[in-house]
Amino acid sequence: MQCQICKTRSATVHLTEIIDGQRTESHLCQSCAQKEGITIKSQLSLNELLGSLIAAHQQADEQGLGGAEKSCPVCGMTMEIFRKQALLGCPKDYEIFEQNLRLIIEKAHDGNLIHKGKIPSGISTSTNLAESQTAASSDTTKDKKEIKTESEIAGSSQVEELEKQLEQAVRDEDYELAAKLRDQIRRCNET
Repeated sequence: MQCQICKTRSATVHLTEIIDGQRTESHLCQSCAQKEGITIKSQLSLNELLGSLIAAHQQADEQGLGGAEKSCPVCGMTMEIFRKQALLGCPKDYEIFEQNLRLIIEKAHDGNLIHKGKIPSGISTSTNLAESQTAASSDTTKDKKEIKTESEIAGSSQVEELEKQLEQAVRDEDYELAAKLRDQIRRCNET
């Protein structure tokens, strides 16, 4: 992808801004981004991210402890050590510091305790996981479709018919059939 400003160099800075609900994307090269005043931090370490989240919740964490600081009976980890290292010592720490960690996780996920990932472009946001799982399970129970032979598909509409079948096979997530149809389309186009 080329830089949207100079149109000569490759875009390495991809900026997405949402202002008043309106999303705009900019794709710039390193030098044009600097000229525009966009500061670029190449990597944000996990320790820095966790450290900033912990610092933001430090006051709330201390109030939740009720005086004496908890420590893990297995590894001796305390929230103070976790704040410095941004690493837990053992699996038991998740149970011991559950209340404190929930606050950090909620902050990192904009108020959610469950990471939901990104929604692919072209998918409506009203589609939820349960609907997609139901659709996927019903697709697997459908009978396998058979490929029509070349003699069954007449004339110039042969490739179009195969392409329709290919699209349906992909929608049904029948990738084996889709691969066979793709190969058949290639053979038809070669002749």
